[in-house]
Amino acid sequence: MSTRSKLVVLSCSLVLVVIVALGELGVHASSGDGPYPQLQVYSEVLSKVDREYVDAPNIPQVTAGALHGLLEALDSNSSYMSPSEYKAFKSRGTQASADIGAAVSKRFGYAAVISILPGGPSEKAGVQNYDIIEAIEGKSTHEMSLAEIQSMLAGQKGSNVTIAVVRARKAEPQKITVTRDFVNNPAATSKMVEAGMGYIKVDWFTKGKSAEVAALVRSLQKAGANKLILDLRNSADGDPAEGVATANLFLEHGAITYLQGQKYPKETFNADPQKAITKLPVVVLVNRGTAGPAEIVASSILENARGDVLGDKTFGAGSIQKLIPMRDDSALNLTIAKYYSPSGKAIQDSAVTPNILVADEDENAALPDEDENAAAPDQEPKKAPVPQDEQLRRAIEVLKNRESKA
Repeated sequence: MSTRSKLVVLSCSLVLVVIVALGELGVHASSGDGPYPQLQVYSEVLSKVDREYVDAPNIPQVTAGALHGLLEALDSNSSYMSPSEYKAFKSRGTQASADIGAAVSKRFGYAAVISILPGGPSEKAGVQNYDIIEAIEGKSTHEMSLAEIQSMLAGQKGSNVTIAVVRARKAEPQKITVTRDFVNNPAATSKMVEAGMGYIKVDWFTKGKSAEVAALVRSLQKAGANKLILDLRNSADGDPAEGVATANLFLEHGAITYLQGQKYPKETFNADPQKAITKLPVVVLVNRGTAGPAEIVASSILENARGDVLGDKTFGAGSIQKLIPMRDDSALNLTIAKYYSPSGKAIQDSAVTPNILVADEDENAALPDEDENAAAPDQEPKKAPVPQDEQLRRAIEVLKNRESKA
């Protein structure tokens, strides 16, 4: 095939695929705006590729790559799956019944562990919070959509999945084999950390978590607590409705969050005064592993001036996706709406910045290298330093300066 013929086929293929994709999304041409004028740019770029690239371009590969880039340029949750990728995705979905117990998103182009569930398969295998998953079963996650990543990590109970993780102070990726299992979210826990000061730890916001928190708040108040710490560090998954319900326990009025998209009608979630159960001063602890429903709780308490949020900037997650099959058996996984804080910040884009910043402990950096603990033959083995929970200490300090309410 001549160079000119290749160029025509390549250009037409990409233009037609993009037009079909946009048509499936309900996008129509209009004079002078919209995506259609950009097709001329695509054509010009392809012309340069055809004339200047070192080898003759692979048309299907270039087309698929263009569509992958088109969707992934929107946000980390939007993605394109080719017909073969979508077929494999659907096949894995019908077989999956267990997972690895880790909340995973995409960062820096690769899969990233937001947080791991205490006692889950990932923790048992040695996966750590904030690990970058470079590959799954030898396939680079840089080439995968988030939907594919989550699909590959799920599977039958008792089956294994091998991942290659990159972490601080390690020169090479570390291969870890995780045995998939059914994951049960640990119950929320509570204790008194100081006289009159209650503490509640919430892991992922699975169904019923807000009721657990409500019961613990009442129990702590009966035990004499007049101030509360709500620990949402590394709470990175669950049902947004549970986040809304948990926030309402502390709020008598005001907006908790709202959900909105270009074609998604605005849905506002306001506090119901009848569902509020406490007026006690509260500090919410957050870190880089705080995401999703936990961010709804933190942002609503902060922006309604109900309490303080202390720690490090959160991860930034909160949106709804829609799976859209295409005519050629490919598919789009498209973000159609985002959760917003009461002041109008998209949580997925802005995350939550505490009003009291206290640096997050770098768990990976806190772990010494293996040779650092090695002792000389005539010396006792060195002991790893015990990390101090500076964020909790500061939260206690802040609350000591807060007046209690009846």
